[in-house]
Amino acid sequence: MDQNRISTSGVSRRDFVRASGALGVAAAIGGLAPGFARAAGSDAPEKREIRVGFIPLTDCASVVMAAVKKFDEKYGIKIIPSKEASWAAVRDKLVSGELDAAHVLYGLVYGVHLGVGGAKKDMAVLMTINNNGQGISMSSQMKEKGAVDGPSLKKVVAASAPGTYTFAQTFPTGTHAMWLYYWLAAHDIDPFRDVKAIVVPPPQMVANARVGNMHGFCVGEPWNQRAIIDQVGFSVATSQDVWPDHPEKVLGTSADWVAKHPNAARALTAAVLDASRWIDASDAHRKETAQVIAARSYVNTDVGVIEGRILGDYEDGLGKEWKDANPMRFFNDGAVNFPWLSDGMWFLTQHRRWGLLDAEPDYLGVARAINRIDVYRDAATAAKVALPVGELRSSTLIDGVVWDGSAPEKYAGGFKVKA
Repeated sequence: MDQNRISTSGVSRRDFVRASGALGVAAAIGGLAPGFARAAGSDAPEKREIRVGFIPLTDCASVVMAAVKKFDEKYGIKIIPSKEASWAAVRDKLVSGELDAAHVLYGLVYGVHLGVGGAKKDMAVLMTINNNGQGISMSSQMKEKGAVDGPSLKKVVAASAPGTYTFAQTFPTGTHAMWLYYWLAAHDIDPFRDVKAIVVPPPQMVANARVGNMHGFCVGEPWNQRAIIDQVGFSVATSQDVWPDHPEKVLGTSADWVAKHPNAARALTAAVLDASRWIDASDAHRKETAQVIAARSYVNTDVGVIEGRILGDYEDGLGKEWKDANPMRFFNDGAVNFPWLSDGMWFLTQHRRWGLLDAEPDYLGVARAINRIDVYRDAATAAKVALPVGELRSSTLIDGVVWDGSAPEKYAGGFKVKA
């Protein structure tokens, strides 16, 4: 697999664009993939109105803005954003076909594909929606106990009976569960033996913290910032502390939906790519995005709760403020959006690590089946977005362990803290 590996640690715009020779050829002949060569006929989208589910989180922004700014019209479709109550609801509606596609947790798509904890259905990842921008918070009561970061939490947990403290994530196979477990384990805290893990939908996280249902949680923005503003919690880590420029939400759908609607899938992906590029183009666009998604029909919170962290302006609720080096990114010249096979494989290694998978999967085979690089390449060419040469990337996580997609079985079994 070495010939297909590409490191994106500190990738510059020039390097990423240079890697996309195929895109340069396409641009020279007009920049359109065959599926977008004409507005009517066999290459036209098979479905014009596309219902896309989302959860009230800052990172739903590119799906919402693709519809609001009418990037969808450029590709002959109309995106209908559908606000959902929980990730379980998103899962069920993708499986049933009630939703055509969704802003969805990366690991949820993989879990459904493998039948982990529920119905099994072949799934597809069309693109990555964002990198970074999630958070791990603790309830205010933990400050009184002396737990204000990972090392001090370890001391508090070690001095108590197993299961005394409860930590919430948003879905068993999802990204927030994996960031929380990885962070805890990096501080020698077993997320299943030393503490108790529960599931809480993102919009309900702050309310549950307020009434004392858990002592800590991992969730997407703006709910970590909302906890600070409401004085019910404080931040102890960002997800980019765990893995800089990590994959987060994806544009997910079922494999059979793509098979029935290949042109619509490309059009949808291209429209969200256009929106992603627009959001990342300037702070002014990010501020406008915050204004739009703060509305009741989307995230339903104060603009100020969203705006700071979408701009990279962070505070931890304990007096520290900083400009984050790795804020939520939606585009980054296409480096965010490419459906790297190694990203999907990483979630499989963590599912295996924590006992969600009973046996070693075909890591690369599963990733190739789910991550529809073919659809993405056509959509990226239509949207004139750079493409990398390889399909794998290399990253270093919080514990110093390097993940590059090689030897996934060894990687999954090599952790000190595991199921």
